[in-house]
Amino acid sequence: MKSKNQTLAAEFLLLGLSEDPGLQPVLFGLFLTMYLVTVLGNLLIILAVSSDPHLHTPMYFFLSNLSLADICSTSTLVPKMLVNIQTESKAISYAGCLAQVCFFVNFLCMDNLLLTVMAYDRYVAICHPLHYMVIMNPRLCVLLVLICLLISTVVALLHTLLLLRLSFCKHLEIPHFFCDVTQVLKMACSNTLVNNIMVYLSTTLLGIGPMSGIIFSYVQIVSSILRIPSTGGRYKAFSTCGSHLSVVSLFYGTALGVYLSSAVTDSPRKATVASVMYALVTPMLNPFIYSLRNKDMKGALRKLTLGTFSIS
Repeated sequence: MKSKNQTLAAEFLLLGLSEDPGLQPVLFGLFLTMYLVTVLGNLLIILAVSSDPHLHTPMYFFLSNLSLADICSTSTLVPKMLVNIQTESKAISYAGCLAQVCFFVNFLCMDNLLLTVMAYDRYVAICHPLHYMVIMNPRLCVLLVLICLLISTVVALLHTLLLLRLSFCKHLEIPHFFCDVTQVLKMACSNTLVNNIMVYLSTTLLGIGPMSGIIFSYVQIVSSILRIPSTGGRYKAFSTCGSHLSVVSLFYGTALGVYLSSAVTDSPRKATVASVMYALVTPMLNPFIYSLRNKDMKGALRKLTLGTFSIS
């Protein structure tokens, strides 16, 4: 009963990236700028897709959902971090920490699965172009997004419910800027075997499974592109995959970097800095990758911007 009371009253301390008081204004400005750019960039993508009829296609439907997931994932982490920096407080409540774990895992899984669905969309578009609109019909597109959401929600809830059974007695300082599942588990004073099994199982399934699907899709895509006789046709076909391939490389590259940095270095601070890449930098860069490499998206954003200025 005593440990249960301690669990309910527990308050975690997020140590952040640095405890140097002189760096706090710099960090506040940096992360506020990154957050605003992320929200604005992804919001523009969503508005451009919804306002331009030419972008009402499966590829851009999935892209707008990816942008929404990126907005939600960063909104789960950054506002609390900015408040803590501004108020010179490191505290986050027990309920707030579990909520952060739940929502971040949910939207991170959503990102991962949506990238796999987008790879399948490109595979159908290039390998089966004549049947593309029949296969990737609106009903299937909505169903795929709902399946991604369902899987992500189930995984997030399982992690959260398993954390609820743990007791947290002391040393509640998390060397991170948000409540990461693995870091929270290190704070527990009860048995975490089931939790660790769940972490390894979900990481393996949601890592190897989607990545295998993306690799398979691109093997088939490259094979189909190489069979195109004209150089111009090959370039046009591959250019439709360039943005997605860049985002996939950035997402999995930064995630792998975080895993390797955690495994190789004993410094939790270095691992925390590395996690900034996949948690904050990747969602911020996604809109730039899709807008700068895509003529249709640049045209839709230009129309949206001109329309906004003409109204004002």
